Amino acid sequence: MGFLSPKMPSLPPVQPLPEPPSTKLSEEEQARIKSEQDAIERRRKGRASTILTSPLVEEATTEKKTLLGM
Repeated sequence: MGFLSPKMPSLPPVQPLPEPPSTKLSEEEQARIKSEQDAIERRRKGRASTILTSPLVEEATTEKKTLLGM
């Protein structure tokens, strides 16, 4: 019996969002952020350089030594 249930109250009016704060950074802050990002990149490259991604250049030995020394 839907006609006996109370009606939904109306929603309050939507208020506009406040202005975002200024995103301008001082020269010192920009220099600090840049140095931190450079340090992160150096560490990332350091770890990546240890991964072996190319084939080995050495020739594989296919002869096996026997007990008789042949």
